[in-house]
Amino acid sequence: MKDALEARTADERGKVVRTLLRTPLLTPKDEIFTLARRHGDVIAQWFARETGWIVFHSAGAVRLRKHGILSEDGSRGAQEGAAPFGRRRYVLVCLALAVLERADKQVTLGRLAERIVHYATDPVLTAAGIEFTLRDRSQRGDLSAVAKLLFALGVLDRVAGDEDAYVAGSGDVLYDVNRHVLAELLANRRGPSTVDEVDWAMRLATLAAEYAPDTDDDRNRIIRHSLSRRLLDDPVLYFADLTEAEREYLASQRVHLLRRITEFSGLVAEVRAEGIALLDPSGEATDYGMPEEGTEGHATLLVAEHLAGLDRARPGVPVAITVLEAHIAARAPEFASYWSKAAREPGAERELVAKALHRLASLRLLRVDGTEVTGLPALARYAFAAPKLPGERS
Repeated sequence: MKDALEARTADERGKVVRTLLRTPLLTPKDEIFTLARRHGDVIAQWFARETGWIVFHSAGAVRLRKHGILSEDGSRGAQEGAAPFGRRRYVLVCLALAVLERADKQVTLGRLAERIVHYATDPVLTAAGIEFTLRDRSQRGDLSAVAKLLFALGVLDRVAGDEDAYVAGSGDVLYDVNRHVLAELLANRRGPSTVDEVDWAMRLATLAAEYAPDTDDDRNRIIRHSLSRRLLDDPVLYFADLTEAEREYLASQRVHLLRRITEFSGLVAEVRAEGIALLDPSGEATDYGMPEEGTEGHATLLVAEHLAGLDRARPGVPVAITVLEAHIAARAPEFASYWSKAAREPGAERELVAKALHRLASLRLLRVDGTEVTGLPALARYAFAAPKLPGERS
């Protein structure tokens, strides 16, 4: 009985860890919220020990603060459907949060828009080329996308109305403002207003900076935290991307480090000559699956297979994106009865390949440089051999 209870507790904690890695902000409307609250103290201690990350949990939110991460691959950004947020939408998110910080318990989208328009007249934003006046439908569409993001995050609870009606100019939306969640959105250790650097890259680096270690124990702890964060948060950790100090630490502590992570999280370590990936059999920590169903999922698999084959023949040699587009266009008739109608239209291969490359780059299976693509080592798993029928000779 005791063993069964311990196993169940371990399973629940692993499930919460995996869910938080994918969705770092949970609210009472999430099914796993109760479990996250029940095991909150133990999980917070584990994350603090292994990664240096902080887990805050209250009756209104459970928040994993993934500080110390800078990603330039574009795969972690906000998006509406398949469309990633652009510069103006991110500015609108910040302005909306500033408005909501001072708003009443309820707010309409129209009132939110009025205050954002006022804030957008700030000379600094104007000098940066940011304009928001609500004069055209595209700007209302941007605001609608921001409102839907805040609703998905739990900052706003929709009481009545519809964002699409607001965009069309035929209605408004009433929201409750969830201050528990609003207070937990910022995950930085340092407040943005305390950063003096002018250069954008330097501002980001300063926000994400860790304290300087004073002792060997501090240095080793920072290295361990850095490795654990990348193992848990990145699809693949390549040894070539590590510093010399990180490679030396991993060479001596790899078995111990992986055991500490996998036993608690339920993830499975796959160690290869080029790097390490933590696999997620449950799918609970996975935002991008590979392969996935549907036309886009199939096209992504075809792109990966073709590029992996080319990379096997000529390792490290970049491949033009047009070569991949031609490959998908050539294979499309073969799957015409299975793919969507839009994917069979002339020129559809460009969009299919673009979406495939975004997914594969997000999974760290390849690198896109302008009009060329270079396969990364983990892509080799998709270099399939020709199928053989049972009884067929080699």
